[in-house]
Amino acid sequence: QVQLVESGGGLVQAGGSLRLSCAVSGRTFSSYVMGWFRQAAGKERDIVAAISWSGSATHYANSVKGRFTISRDNAKNTVYLQMNSLKPEDTAVYYCAAAAAFGSGTIYYSQTQYKNWGQGTQVTVSS
Repeated sequence: QVQLVESGGGLVQAGGSLRLSCAVSGRTFSSYVMGWFRQAAGKERDIVAAISWSGSATHYANSVKGRFTISRDNAKNTVYLQMNSLKPEDTAVYYCAAAAAFGSGTIYYSQTQYKNWGQGTQVTVSS
């Protein structure tokens, strides 16, 4: 069974930066597509970014392109989300998720394709 633990959330002023980490244990991390999702209060959970198991392919929501960067370190079984130029509308609970990959460039966009989830970490951006 795959276990995911997020860290790095917190309170930051608009324009600031945070880096989220997600440590994965239990299975071969390098065989998983990894995604970051977020859910703001009263809204649905949406994808923020995803990365293939090889790191060769990435995907970003339009709202975070140019500000957020997803990366992974397969040797450390960890995926990261670097968030820069944060805005109040980025306030949400951020979740990392893992999905079994079937190719080095595979990316999944829908949360229904991810079977393993972390508990979430709160990110609050003040104006």
